[in-house]
Amino acid sequence: SLAHTPTSESARLFVDRIKKEFPDATHNCWAFAAGPPGDTGKVGYSDDGEPHGTAGRPMLTVLQHGGVGELCVVVTRYFGGIKIGTGGLVRAYQGMAARGLETLPLGEHMAPAILEVILEYQHLSRLRRMLPDFRASLTRETFATDVTCHVLLPEDALEAFVASLVDATDGMVLTTRLE
Repeated sequence: SLAHTPTSESARLFVDRIKKEFPDATHNCWAFAAGPPGDTGKVGYSDDGEPHGTAGRPMLTVLQHGGVGELCVVVTRYFGGIKIGTGGLVRAYQGMAARGLETLPLGEHMAPAILEVILEYQHLSRLRRMLPDFRASLTRETFATDVTCHVLLPEDALEAFVASLVDATDGMVLTTRLE
């Protein structure tokens, strides 16, 4: 079972929900990485009764190297009477976590910023040509004496975008960050 879990608390709530869904399971092992991809600040895992280091930690390793963040995985196992050893357990739990990652619909999470841009008509085409380089889009255009645009772009690209726009318009632009 997989879920988008942007916080440690949401990951723990998801784990609790899965445990309630499968109360008769022998093990509900889990791992989560609640921060951005590769971040180790908000992680957790549990072997839930399996031998130490054979379930939670291997699944967490898959999550941390999967290029995805804000994710929790719970692998539910019913013991069938055949012992597969610690190596078999590690491979099984890693494999299920990896298989889950393969099925995910992925999207990039962007902290958005909205910038109001006021410029002369002659600079509008320059503004439009810059947008793809900054993963930006126009959300509004108002045509009056000047053109007023609202630009949606990633927060981390805002400063560079403004600097590039000022350069492209020879300083003939007004920008205001909107909340």
